[in-house]
Amino acid sequence: MLSPHMSPIERAWFWTHRSLCGLILLFLILPVLVIVPLSFNAGTFLVYPLQGFSLRWYEEFFTTAEWLRALKNSLIIAPAATVLAMTFGTLASIGLTRGEFRGKALLMSILISPMVVPVVIVAVASYLFFAPLGLGNSYISLILVHAVLGVPFVIITVTATLQGFNQNLVRAAASLGATPVTAFFRVTLPLIAPGVISGALFAFATSFDEVVVTLFLAGPEQATLPRQMFSGIRENLSPTIAAAATLLIGFSVVMLLTLEWLRGRSENLRTQLPE
Repeated sequence: MLSPHMSPIERAWFWTHRSLCGLILLFLILPVLVIVPLSFNAGTFLVYPLQGFSLRWYEEFFTTAEWLRALKNSLIIAPAATVLAMTFGTLASIGLTRGEFRGKALLMSILISPMVVPVVIVAVASYLFFAPLGLGNSYISLILVHAVLGVPFVIITVTATLQGFNQNLVRAAASLGATPVTAFFRVTLPLIAPGVISGALFAFATSFDEVVVTLFLAGPEQATLPRQMFSGIRENLSPTIAAAATLLIGFSVVMLLTLEWLRGRSENLRTQLPE
């Protein structure tokens, strides 16, 4: 924060630092924002200057069978994968946080490995596993693999939330006659809910944006929105892709705002809890 007691050098560094941060932020965001005006272009090419204002590409997105099928598939696969990732990731986080056993660090590394292993390796391995079972082009394989990709995010966020969790609250619930299941749903889960929801949002975003695994495991009937966009770029470059990208940008902004709200709520809960 700028202070009236700063020296000229400190003031110069203050403004230089913020100018550099602003330029870096602009460098990162500008390529994303460039695509938004193109989605309202009346012309049929993704070029500047714009040839007029039109909503025809949004209309095409919501009326074309291929795009609607891709959107429907994404809205089926991503929520299902998120529920699985949230459930198993939360249970794994609780077990890793409360339990002390040999090989705990190794198990943690294995559980979060899908985050660091190249996605193409996961895609090839998944295809080789599901293809002999006849599940190569199915919703089941896509949901399971997308859930695996989302589990690390849930584990990391929930584990971070559990680090500040007061276990005496669970002991107090047990002393009042609550079973472990009741204590979890009535005490633990409400307090770690911001971490669980944050992890679920990351898992949802990972599944909703994933394209590499989908290229290997999805057939024409299971094509998701990112795969449809990828196919459109390769086969028929249309401004409809810009409309779809703009909708995804808006969706990402809503998710970021939700995460920020959850972070603030989590901080408020921590300050209100007794030591």
